[in-house]
Amino acid sequence: MSSPATSGDRDKVVSKLPGQLRQDLKVRAAQHGIEIQAAVEQGIRDWCALASATEPVDTAGADSFSTFLPPGQWETFRKVSADRSVSLIQGLAQSVKLWLDSNPAPDVERPTVTRRVIVCNQKGGVGKTAITAGAGEALAESPNTLHAVRVSKALAKALRASDDHGDTEEAEDEPLEIENLPGLGMRVLLVDFDPQCHLTNQLGAAPLPMNGDSLTNHMAGDPKGDLRDLVVPIDEETFGDRLHLLPACNDAFLLDVRLSAVRAREAALERALAPLEADYDVIIVDCPPSLGLSMDAAAYYGRRRDGEKPGQSGALIVVQAEDSSADAYELLTTQIDDLREDLQIDIDYLGIVVNLYDSRRGYIATSSLQGWVDIKDPRVVGLIGDLKEQKEAVRMKQPLLSYAPKSQQAIGMRALAREIS
Repeated sequence: MSSPATSGDRDKVVSKLPGQLRQDLKVRAAQHGIEIQAAVEQGIRDWCALASATEPVDTAGADSFSTFLPPGQWETFRKVSADRSVSLIQGLAQSVKLWLDSNPAPDVERPTVTRRVIVCNQKGGVGKTAITAGAGEALAESPNTLHAVRVSKALAKALRASDDHGDTEEAEDEPLEIENLPGLGMRVLLVDFDPQCHLTNQLGAAPLPMNGDSLTNHMAGDPKGDLRDLVVPIDEETFGDRLHLLPACNDAFLLDVRLSAVRAREAALERALAPLEADYDVIIVDCPPSLGLSMDAAAYYGRRRDGEKPGQSGALIVVQAEDSSADAYELLTTQIDDLREDLQIDIDYLGIVVNLYDSRRGYIATSSLQGWVDIKDPRVVGLIGDLKEQKEAVRMKQPLLSYAPKSQQAIGMRALAREIS
């Protein structure tokens, strides 16, 4: 226990702290958006101001812990500890616990209107399903655990380069800034709206049987039960009971035909999912690669509702850095804009995610990325690399963020979730 070094106007102190208490301190300080040293300073000040020591803390197995405190505070703390006949390690543990007890974890901020995110692009193979799953997983991670999050310097430089006409190829080679932040703790429902059942299969669930109930039946006005009974939890060990999936059924191949006979068919998805909304903060819909009636229903579901702020719900468009994605983007935005005009509704664009990006593919990739950045409205909100962990997670039928939580793709998914949350 010493104070041989300084950091600005603070003295470095070295002591010991039990591992769990140190971890709780790190998480709680991050939850409140303050530095650990500020939390310890406040805890020691409050402990010293008490009439007597608090309840003893089990300090068995305490490990080295260092921080910076204002000049003189450690000496005051040593004197108070001696007066109370407690060791410095015990006094520090009591101080930290006092701060934790006085600063409980903040409640997760719940939206007043369930947010609806429509992940779309009529071109197949761009990775809509991976983005749907990854963003949902990131939104549902525990708020009582720290997770690695990044904002890619590559993306930041690309955004700047759109103004400077700079070279984005160099940006992808720059290091990434990573910060450990508490999870967002949202209650999330993933809806597999694609008859190919990719999201269902990738997350290790079973597609719904053709002769049973399904989302298609509820949209077509022919339900066979409660839609809530079809929902399944995803990896409860990692995500608690916060991440659920509504599996797909192959009968969705017939959805457009069945919707053609339904009144107000553009509202069919909303009518079907409305009973579930009270259970979730965010509902993310993995759309099929289609421009048919089902896509109309999905876009309508993502419209801005009365009392909802702009940008809370809407369309998240997934593309790749190549030319065919640009063609598909034009078709999709034309359909959404037509729906806006025909029905006089507001459908917000939440942004563009450039998926499976690899600058080593040369000019096509880097120039295409620049083209997406240049759009500006909607802006690029995610840049996800083409790396092996996502493919491995799919093969293992596990969520990416539990299979490879420290991978660059997982870190990027968390950044994306924060961009759209």
